[in-house]
Formats: sequence, structure tokens, C-alpha cells
Amino acid sequence: MNGNGNVFRYGDNVDTDVIIPARYLNTSDGKELASHCMEDIDKDFVKKVTPGDIIVAGTNFGCGSCREQAPIAIKESGVSCVIATTFARIFYRNSINMGLPILECKEASGKIQAGDDVEVDFSTGEITDHMLGMTFKAEPFPPFVQEIIKEGGWGNYLIKNGSR
Repeated sequence: MNGNGNVFRYGDNVDTDVIIPARYLNTSDGKELASHCMEDIDKDFVKKVTPGDIIVAGTNFGCGSCREQAPIAIKESGVSCVIATTFARIFYRNSINMGLPILECKEASGKIQAGDDVEVDFSTGEITDHMLGMTFKAEPFPPFVQEIIKEGGWGNYLIKNGSR
């Protein structure tokens, strides 16, 4: 399982209110949520994002309210992975539950820039920036969590594997 795409770069403390503004929480449709993803911080995001693209941010990405719609909006917009120095804990957990791959890597977060072409190997945690010619190492998820993400989230994982 891999991610490969162009980078959208954001700073520290990107909260769930700018990932998906509260005014759009009257729907549970993932595509509708994706059509408003990041619009309060980056009006052109939804026009420019393509399948496989990657978000890179600083510390505390996904802070704020515990809305599950934030990782859904990101995933449904086509983003293959979010890389940050750190994530808010509830966003971290919601991302796994929704099947959105996320990696913490301070070095990658500090060096990767907007527009860079980046490839991520989720099984090893290797993040390669082809523009910089650099590879960074994040801690990969354990195999069980990788399976949850591969299945598209916790619900899909349970449907496929039962409650064992």
C-alpha cells in the first residue's frame, strides 16, 4: 500500500473547523464533504487536488473538535496520505477508523514543500521526496492497523473479518 502525489503544505494547528467547516456538517455524504475540504484555509484545494496527492503539515494537525467528517473529507478528496510532525490524538484515531493513512515525521514535515512530488510506502514508513532527492523515515503502523487502513476503515475491516 503506497501513496504518491503532489504536496499541499500547511502549517501548525490546522484544526478540524478549517478541514471541514461546521456549516457543511449537515451531510454524511463523503463526496459532498470533500467538495468543501480545506476551503477556509485554501480556497483552491478542491480545484487542484488529484487522487494520490499528499498533505504535509506541522504540529497538532487535526486539533479542535472530534468530528469524524474531517478525515472523511480529506480521504474522499483523493488525498492518499497526511504527513505531519504531530496529530491531535482524536484526529489520529478517527483517521485510522476512517481508513485515512497518516504518518508522523518531524524531518519530512520540516523539509517537504508545497508542490513537491512525494511517494510514501506505508508498510515501511519511507517517505521519498523526488524533488529534494531525499528519503525520510516515519514509524509505520503495525500490520493490524495497516489492514484496517487497507480495508478502508474500521467498519469495512469488521465486515470483512468479523469481530473475531
